[in-house]
Amino acid sequence: MTVTAVRTPAPTTQHRNRRWWGAAAAGLSLVIVTALWARNGGSLTDLTGIGRLTGLWASDLLLLQVLLMARIPVVERAFGQDRLARWHRWTGFSSFWLMVAHIVTITLGYAAGNTSFLVQLWDLVRTYPGMLLAAAGTVSLLMVVVTSIRAARRRLRYESWHLLHLYAYLGVGLALPHQIWTGSEFTGNAWARAYWWTLYLGAAGAVLAYRIGLPAWRNRRHRLVVSRVVPEGPGLTSVYLTGQRLGDLPARAGQFFHWRFLDGPGWTRSHPFSLSATPGADMLRITVKNQGDGSARVAALKPGTRVLVEGPYGKLTGEHYDGGPVVMLACGIGITPLLSLLGELPYRDGEATLVHRVRTEADLAFRDELEWFATRRGVRVVPLVGSRREHPVTDLPVVAGAHVYICGPEEWAVAARAAAIEAGARPDRIHTELFAW
Repeated sequence: MTVTAVRTPAPTTQHRNRRWWGAAAAGLSLVIVTALWARNGGSLTDLTGIGRLTGLWASDLLLLQVLLMARIPVVERAFGQDRLARWHRWTGFSSFWLMVAHIVTITLGYAAGNTSFLVQLWDLVRTYPGMLLAAAGTVSLLMVVVTSIRAARRRLRYESWHLLHLYAYLGVGLALPHQIWTGSEFTGNAWARAYWWTLYLGAAGAVLAYRIGLPAWRNRRHRLVVSRVVPEGPGLTSVYLTGQRLGDLPARAGQFFHWRFLDGPGWTRSHPFSLSATPGADMLRITVKNQGDGSARVAALKPGTRVLVEGPYGKLTGEHYDGGPVVMLACGIGITPLLSLLGELPYRDGEATLVHRVRTEADLAFRDELEWFATRRGVRVVPLVGSRREHPVTDLPVVAGAHVYICGPEEWAVAARAAAIEAGARPDRIHTELFAW
């Protein structure tokens, strides 16, 4: 086994500042929307005015939601996909309830005591330009919101949830045009038209460029294929992949891709798998645990199977490692990105500790590789076998002054981060990637 350590740059204030700029940009967008509404004569003294403002806020947040998950590289590197996913979820629910408020208040405002709410709503949908499309878009967004509730998500397979979630794009595309056709905020104000068209085209352009264009270009350029498939343990399979110009692929240890294996029906559904070895100029490796869904087919892949990818994504990288001790905390399959980081981070011999919590002895994988790291790099490997009650997350090595890398299920990762801070780790030296969708 050959592992190459890659020198990573020291952290810069530019990366941290991006987070503040991102939050400020989102707030500024809502302020601009409100100012344009007020400049066009908007008023909170009647239900129609309130309805128009809540509709504008809902539209702004819908477009922001699209931008958050457009896979824009600079945004991904600044925030990480797990944080973006949480913000996407928050803006999604917020925009939906604002949209509900918009529908209720604008309908009541038009009815104005002259007719019933339902009669007025039907009249709006039936006679106003774009309202039938808006109604269909609202139904699509309602389906996405319902399936995004945690209780509902637990009952859905990842593939099913992901497919249903794509209807959000349809919902946004159908729900927004009626504002352009009938809203006075668009038809009567040149500044508002310029702002909203810029926002619409920016969101659509980001999706086309980074969700469709960039992956298509990278797949054409790198032409990944399965080289070999290696069982690592019960229900655990590693897939080695080769391709063209892999040295030009901007992938780093700790990152993940969305994978589609062109091996038959179901290839259209993507699966997020982390790199389990430091990416090389001629080889990539992922390791997949059979979770009972589409991941089960990975063990049956044949050499030569073509692969489509989206990515790389994730911020669990060595970008901010500036030397010193390294402590890695992994739970279950969360060891895979940390294993790849062990091969990339330029720690000194004896400076790294890897704690791996698993349920059973059979779940301990990569024994030969971990032995190599222990022998050649002095890595201290600490397996914790048993239940979380037997090995609480507070069982930590010395973390004060160390860079701490954490990967595992969301609840466990959050608890591990809190325990690391309590044990003396600096929050800015704790790097996490949560398994959540």
